[in-house]
Amino acid sequence: MSRVDVQNLTKRFPTVTALQSVSFSFAHGEFFVLLGPTGAGKTTTLRLIAGLERQDEGSILLDGEPIDARTPAERDVAFVFQQYSLYPTMTVYDNLAFPLRSPLRKTPESVITTTVNEAAEKLRITHLLNRKTAQLSGGEMQRVAIGRAIVRAPRLFLMDEPLSNLDAKLREALRVELKHLQKTQGSTTLFVTHDQIEALTMADRIAVVNEGRIVQQGTPDDIYDRPDTTFVAQLVGTPKINLLPANRRDGSVLVRGSAISVPVPRLALTDSFLLGVRPEDIRPDPAGSFHGTVMLIEPLGVETILHLRSGELTLLSLVPGMARERVGEEIRFSIVQEKLHFFGPDNRRIAEQGH
Repeated sequence: MSRVDVQNLTKRFPTVTALQSVSFSFAHGEFFVLLGPTGAGKTTTLRLIAGLERQDEGSILLDGEPIDARTPAERDVAFVFQQYSLYPTMTVYDNLAFPLRSPLRKTPESVITTTVNEAAEKLRITHLLNRKTAQLSGGEMQRVAIGRAIVRAPRLFLMDEPLSNLDAKLREALRVELKHLQKTQGSTTLFVTHDQIEALTMADRIAVVNEGRIVQQGTPDDIYDRPDTTFVAQLVGTPKINLLPANRRDGSVLVRGSAISVPVPRLALTDSFLLGVRPEDIRPDPAGSFHGTVMLIEPLGVETILHLRSGELTLLSLVPGMARERVGEEIRFSIVQEKLHFFGPDNRRIAEQGH
């Protein structure tokens, strides 16, 4: 497995610049996630690293060596696509064995048998080895596609939204399995997704991509707790962060259109800015300083989303378990002030004074 350095990648197509000076690095054994909306440039980045496309500018290094002139086969990376890309008339066994039977590898059949069986056991698909892939479910096919990458023991795994075509429960199960497999194998993995839950739960580190640029890099905690921009703040977290127009006045932060005010933090605040409050930091509290009306309740079992009307604003509050509140009820609530986020007119995070 390898260290990867992506340096100032730019890729232009006839009608759009897909990537603009993209740089990031990840280490041996790291699970690195590119997170962003559709069209952000994530898949293009993977294709450049795999050698399926050539960049217009910049360089890609594996263990410090430029690989820009190497063919996809010479780069020794494995690509797991969003679509399963299996051979439907072959058995699962033959699909898994296919990369090892390449003329470049010349792997003995006895080694192929051992390798395929080991991969199938790890992915819990041993019972499917004699079945044609056309007879498999979506989850089974994606396991086979991942297995076909594993048998090669490549220097780098590239995964392009491999779970997006699966239903929610299967996606959750495979997410856990894939992360466990990556850690036990110690494999270096670059994983692309538009799903913030996948990114936060699976990644060692995340690079957030938007419109062909990386807008923030960091651990899942960094991305969630200290978003650099309102774009990142809204991209991660379910339900979405409350972004409230606010002003500074007489030593307080006043939220426009409501009676909500909080003390001014140690920040270089402008006169007008956005106050960000995560829904879990708005808590029903009989002794709370603020009040509102429950407009809508979304029970999710393990937690509940409350839509609270306060003045002219509707706030989202996330509470544990099944809520006791009722639609139309007037309640008091508190806000966890140590976890507030402040964004300037440019939609960038306002830094602490002295930073």
